[in-house]
Formats: sequence, structure tokens, C-alpha cells
Amino acid sequence: MTRVDSTTGDWYDTSAHFLWIGARTQQTDGAQIEFARGINNPIGMKVPPELDADTLIKLIDKLNPENEAGRLSLIARMGAGQVEEKLSPLVRRVKEEGRNVVWICDPMHGNIEKSASGYKTRNFKNILGEVRGFFNVHRNEGTHPGGVHFEMTGENVTECVGGADDITDEDLSNRYHTACDPRLNANQALELAFLVADELKTLNDVSKHLADKGAEILIVANASPFEVEKEGRRLHETQKRVQETGLPLIYVNQVGGQDDLVFDGNSFALDKKGNITQQLPAFEESVISFGNTITPPLSLEEKLYKAVTLGLKDYVQKNGFNGILIGLSGGIDSALSAVIAVDAIGAENVHCVMMPSPYTSQDSLDDAAECAKFLNVKLDTIPISDGMTALDTMLENHADKSSGSTTFENIQSRLRGMALMALSNESGKMVLSTGNKSEMAVGYATLYGDMCGGYNAIKDLYKGQVYALSKWRNTQGLVIPERIITKAPSAELKPDQTDQDTLPPYDILDDILECLIEKEMAVEDVPHDQETVLKVFKMLNNAEYKRYQAAPGAKVSAKAFGRDRRYPMTNGYLRF
Repeated sequence: MTRVDSTTGDWYDTSAHFLWIGARTQQTDGAQIEFARGINNPIGMKVPPELDADTLIKLIDKLNPENEAGRLSLIARMGAGQVEEKLSPLVRRVKEEGRNVVWICDPMHGNIEKSASGYKTRNFKNILGEVRGFFNVHRNEGTHPGGVHFEMTGENVTECVGGADDITDEDLSNRYHTACDPRLNANQALELAFLVADELKTLNDVSKHLADKGAEILIVANASPFEVEKEGRRLHETQKRVQETGLPLIYVNQVGGQDDLVFDGNSFALDKKGNITQQLPAFEESVISFGNTITPPLSLEEKLYKAVTLGLKDYVQKNGFNGILIGLSGGIDSALSAVIAVDAIGAENVHCVMMPSPYTSQDSLDDAAECAKFLNVKLDTIPISDGMTALDTMLENHADKSSGSTTFENIQSRLRGMALMALSNESGKMVLSTGNKSEMAVGYATLYGDMCGGYNAIKDLYKGQVYALSKWRNTQGLVIPERIITKAPSAELKPDQTDQDTLPPYDILDDILECLIEKEMAVEDVPHDQETVLKVFKMLNNAEYKRYQAAPGAKVSAKAFGRDRRYPMTNGYLRF
């Protein structure tokens, strides 16, 4: 559909959002080049490895005779193995000739291969390799990369091999849905986005180039996920750009949750000296007029609380769940999780269930009831004693209850998980898992029991942080009974049980875990009793298989399980 613009008399193709010329139809005297040069749309043109510099200049001059900036994009598709060799002379020649073009990398079409199983596929490492080669060329030639083009889907397909999920040739047949070219799945696309962002951080000359071209202000549109202490790094990097250019800068960041990521907003503006002149609030959408609006900074506890609350809210609402189901035990983890759920989606959408066993204390029953009353949520009581008796009978000739193993303790947890999942099936509400990072780290959780659920708001919070957030939230209004905060934590799966029967005190455990996980310290360098450190290290690594099966949860640290810290479950070097 080609039409004349009634206001200018210029011709435009109105049937596509971005027209581009493929490698097979870019003859200088061909019909597609002739058509493209006659319309005023922005035009893209593929640049394959066999295209020589002289022909490229002729094509540029035909398609953009006025040398208009933004009119022509050159889409390089070379293949990972030859991008630097083939692209460098073309970029150099275009620069020498003074042609205004936008260089775009297409790392998909030059990296197609046929797998051993017969599927048409692409390898993640080759896609990333071509992108990195593309950036290297522009870095070396003193030019500027203008964009990247990927073929991707939000679905969990298995069409491209590799990536953090390590899709193999054998996996391709599982969910190979494409009718044409293989696509990156959602996890591969996100992983690639973050890796490309890392590459962009090395291109510090971009801001200077923009200033040299007459830019009056730098606007940084970003999707930077929240992490503790990340705000300082953002400010440091943006102030460096202001110092390089002498230009004011506006940093605009995304707000909201996406799977395990939480985008905190925290947008701000800097003047020409790098001083903050505008600061928008964190974890909420807002619009302001320019003036001197400075939102006060949040405390660490409030940042963490708002992050996990927003992550849960968006996960539930964006995925269409009717509400949240929580097993409310009378302990600190489930209490804080219930408070977060109420703050996220409202008390009317939260259903709590107390599932006592013969080992559940009266204090726990009372504490759960009082917490539910504070929150004004529905609380049902479903005892699991009958289920325990039934399984005792089923297993009496197959499992020795007097052996002292955890078999019958874990049955209690799994009965509770089964009850919650049954209620979830019945109601459409999502079960909220309630294990903290300390427990997930050392495997102090039961697969298909207390680990079941669709999401875990406190998954990346250590036990000490759970207590700190509970105390902070109570300063905003009493929602967690004081005894829940002060009593010794216990799974209550046997008489007189406490967590410290199995684990070091949580303040010691958390510090050891932070040394091993966030600080990546060697066992011998962790400043605690070495026997205790080694015990924790063994528990940490032996629980990897559990974490592979855990629900997603809000990432708030630099080393969240799954996305940031993921080890092989099967290995020889960590067998104990």
C-alpha cells in the first residue's frame, strides 16, 4: 500500500512499520532498490558478509542521496565467526565517506545451524558472540552501534540451544513450535538483554558523541532491576556521563514486577554539575513537573519491604490469579508473608489456613489467630492429624517410625502442601510459599511440602532480614503479634523442636551464608568456626537440587538463587 502524503506530496509505504531490503534483492539496478528510493519511509538494508565496500557505498547513495540522518539503517548479519573480519572494513569505509547511517546488529540469521537431531536451530553463544563482535568493531573503528535485532518469544519454547537453562540438542523436540525460524525463549531473551546491557556499559563514549552532535540533555530510559545498594552505582555512572559532557541528565527507570525481577523506578534528574534536582519515589509510578521535587530516601527495611510487596502484587495480578492462599503456622515467615500479601492485593483477596498437628503448640494456634485478626483476613483451621494417621497405617510395613529419620516429619509438611494445593485448585488462588533465603540456602525445607507454591515473596531475604522487616512493618501499624517475633523459631514437626537443633543460630548462619554467597569467599576465609562453616557449606551445596524446584520469588540481592547463583546439581567436586 503506497500512498501520497496529502500535506507534503511525498510517497510513503503504509503497509509496514519498518521496511527493509534483504540480501537477495539489493542489486543496485533491482526493483526493490528502485521502489525503496522512491518512498520517504525510513529504510533498513541487510548487510551480509559477501557485500563489498564499493557496492555498499553505491547502495547507500541510491537509497539516501540527501545523506539524511535516520533515513537508512544498515543491518549487519555476518555470523559469529566472521563478524569482526567482514564488518570492520565496511564500517570504516562508510565512516571515511561521511555517510549518515544507523548500524544495527542482526545476530540471528547469520548463525542458523542444523542440529544433529535434524532441527533448524541457533546457538545462544553464537548469537551473543556476534553481538559482542559487532560492539568490538564499532569500539575499534570509533563509530557507534545503533541497535540490535532479535527473534524471540515470551513462550517457554525450546528452539535455540544454550543459555542459562542449557537447552541441548535433545531438548529441541520438547517445545519446538516455530513454523519458520528458531526463536529465543523468554529466559534466553532476558539473559541476552542483561548481557547486552553489560556491553553497553563499556561504550562510555556514546554520551560524548551525543554532546558533540549538539545534544542539550541526556535522557536515559532504563529497565534496571532493584538490588540493595544499586542506587549508588546508578548515580555514580550517570554523574560520570554528566562530567564527560557537561549536559544535564534525566534517568527514567521502569516500575513494576516481572517474574523474579522488581523494577524500582527511582527516576531522577541531574543538573550540569551532577547534582540531583529531581528525585521521584521508589516502587510506584509518578509524574511530576520540573521544579525541585526531592523524594526522601527510604530506609533499607522499607526498600526491601516495598520491593517484595510490588513483586508479589504484579506477579499475582499480571498472571490473573484470584487471590493468595497461605499456610499460617504462627511462625515469623508465614506471618510476614501474610502481611506482604495483604499490603500487595488487599485483605479480601488473602485466605489463610492453619493446619495444626499434634505437635502444634497452643501459642502457635493463638499467634496465628491473632495475626489473622490484625490483618482482617479469612482464617480456616484444617487439622492434619487424620492424614498423619492414614499415612502411618499405609506405611507401617514399609517405614520405621521409631528410626529417628525425618520421614514422618516431612509427611506433615507434605500433607499441608497437599491441602493448600487442593484449596488452590478449588478456588483459583495462588499458594504463597514462605521459606526464607537462610532456609532455602541450607535445604531446611521440604520438597512438595512447605516449598510448594506459585511464588515466594521472601525467597531472597535472610532470616535476620525477615525479623528486621517484621519489626519495621509493625512500626507502621501493628500487624504481627510480638510473641511471633520474640519466640524461638520452630517447624513443630516433633516435640520440643527448634530450628537450632539442626542449624547454627541465625545471626551466625546468615553471616556465613552471606560470606559464601554474596561475597563468594572461600570456606577457609569465612571468619567463623571452621567446623561450622564447613557444615554450612556442605548444606548449601547439597541443597541445590531443592532450589532448582523452588517457586520464583522477588530478587532483592546481587546473588539471588536461580538467576544469579546456580550450580550443577550433579558434580564430583562437591560430593560429601
